[in-house]
Amino acid sequence: MLLLGLEAVIYFAVMSALFRLRHRFGIGVFFCALGAMHFLETYLAAILYLQLPLGITLSPGSVVLFSGKLVMLLLVYIREDAASVRQPIYGLLFANFLIVGLVALMRFHDLAPAISSQPDFAFMDEMSGLMVWGTILLFVDSILIILVYERSASWLPKRQTLRIILSAAIVLSFDQLGFFAALHLFIDAPINVLYGGWIAKMGAALVFGTMAGFYLRRIEVARLGRASTARLADVFDTLTYRQRYEALLETSGRDSLTGLLDRGRLDGEGRQTITAAVAAGRPVSLLVIDIDHFKALNDRHGHAAGDEALRRIARRITEATRPADSVYRYGGEEFIVLADGLTHTSAMIAAERLRRRIATTMVEGAAEGITASIGVATAAEDGDDLAALFAAADARLYVAKAAGRDRVCGRPSTAPEEPPADRPRRLA
Repeated sequence: MLLLGLEAVIYFAVMSALFRLRHRFGIGVFFCALGAMHFLETYLAAILYLQLPLGITLSPGSVVLFSGKLVMLLLVYIREDAASVRQPIYGLLFANFLIVGLVALMRFHDLAPAISSQPDFAFMDEMSGLMVWGTILLFVDSILIILVYERSASWLPKRQTLRIILSAAIVLSFDQLGFFAALHLFIDAPINVLYGGWIAKMGAALVFGTMAGFYLRRIEVARLGRASTARLADVFDTLTYRQRYEALLETSGRDSLTGLLDRGRLDGEGRQTITAAVAAGRPVSLLVIDIDHFKALNDRHGHAAGDEALRRIARRITEATRPADSVYRYGGEEFIVLADGLTHTSAMIAAERLRRRIATTMVEGAAEGITASIGVATAAEDGDDLAALFAAADARLYVAKAAGRDRVCGRPSTAPEEPPADRPRRLA
């Protein structure tokens, strides 16, 4: 088991180093090494098996080399794109079919007995069949691991290492079933190879996934993916398009200064959120937040200080809202929070929490504190669409400002609108 662990570490260290050097030597060096290891992987999977405790039987070719290759292909997708992933897969697939054809033709040669050993064509047939079947499985596995990795972003945001481990474990489970079928057909592998290999591959998913996560966090330098000029229309083109499209959606529709969603996203997504909530009979609250005397801060300390204040305020708002809430920069010093499923009473409590959090914002060189006035409206009592909710919340915002600023205003029966008496006003 120690030897297997050492083999996994050596494999990943060398392959990740070649991948890391792709900007200096080209990614072809990495792909050539990956292809060369493919033969060894299949050869070992056909002839070399180890007996571990608890009746576990496994092959280093399948557990170490194949599992490592699959994780390396996922790294290519993460740091490059899906169009790059397909290059070694198609190369291996075409090369394996070529091997089958050439081996079939070589049977017709007349050998020179004095200098030639008797070729083992039966073994070559087994190897050819396993390599073709293994590459077909690799094609399917590569698509699946990319799809599972992308899908897991919604389950495990900000948990990249765990996403890699989970994706590898799921796909290696599928692969173990498929490859065992070929092993049983070609070399009559016993059933303990199936469950023994599966247990070992789960361990490999953990080891390689952990190393891949460390590599991405500590070694790989973040950079933009290269533009693809691929001409082959296939599933990998679709994956590449999907990857870039989702990345574009993530970055477009965001305010360039604060990183929050922008007014255009409010008009589109916000309107749909309110419509869906009203149709389902679910409350949805809208908070309009306006920073008090922001123009005075800009005039006194300059626009650079004002921009930094907006960035810090945006972080405070994001920290004080739920992950499901949508936060928008509506314009200037005005922000909007759309809270699906939040009743008016709960929205007033959330708004008071936001007001207190914003009051902790300080800007270097500015002695005065920053405060905010907030208006709150909730569907369906205050309206059943975006325009009606915004109008109600905006009107209450101006009531809060007229009452002295630094306060929350909603429907009178929901919550106190005055700031606590024991907290001194921080705005000069």
